[in-house]
Amino acid sequence: MARHKVEISGVNTANIKVLTSEEMDDLFKKMQSGDPAARDELVNGNLKLVLSILKKFSRKDENMDDLFQIGCIGLLKAIDNFDLSYGVKFSTYCVPMIQGEVRRYLRDNNSIRVSRSLKDLAYKALKTKDEMILEKGVEPTIEELAKVLDVSTFDVINALDSMRDPISIFEPIYSDGGDTIYLCDQIEDKHVKNDNLDIKLSVNDAIDSLSEREKFILDQRFVIGKTQMEIASELGISQAQISRIEKNAIDNLKSTLK
Repeated sequence: MARHKVEISGVNTANIKVLTSEEMDDLFKKMQSGDPAARDELVNGNLKLVLSILKKFSRKDENMDDLFQIGCIGLLKAIDNFDLSYGVKFSTYCVPMIQGEVRRYLRDNNSIRVSRSLKDLAYKALKTKDEMILEKGVEPTIEELAKVLDVSTFDVINALDSMRDPISIFEPIYSDGGDTIYLCDQIEDKHVKNDNLDIKLSVNDAIDSLSEREKFILDQRFVIGKTQMEIASELGISQAQISRIEKNAIDNLKSTLK
């Protein structure tokens, strides 16, 4: 059966060779004995590992060719620094290095400006985390990272959070097949005021036309400032139902106020 051809940075991914453990060991011995061709074979034989790692990083706004090249830089660093005496599989040693290179690239090209000191702490925390995983085989806690870095847990959390990708307030966070609930639906607004008396009177009349449940939900959402989840828990119904009732009430208000 023919394999689908996908080219990334001029590389046909359908034809990438995968090396066995024995072939890897043999090539590392040759490379460390001064054979430059062995290094090239190691690179070409691990490109699929790079691609598998990139799957968790690829986003619509990122160029896969760029990410692939950055991942290959991490692969080269891993190959040049790996030693068979480590007693671990090359993939175990290599994966954190490739991930680190890609993470650094994505953070350095982030649209949100982060202070250099905060960024440096985040890099140190991630590097330390990878080293501890490699050494102990388990992911360290925030407290353990903070102790090694000699900073507070708050500083570690703040640094790592600052490196997260921004998301839109219109990001869908839940859907039960009906109305979608967006992030903005979970954000309360305590500052919206309107001092126009005529508008207030018109809105009051429009609100009087709503059902008691619709009035209650709008009051809890936009006057008291509760989230849809809080109201749903109070009424014993789903958040999706709250969202539908809220939307229907707002549509009725719009229709009445036209």
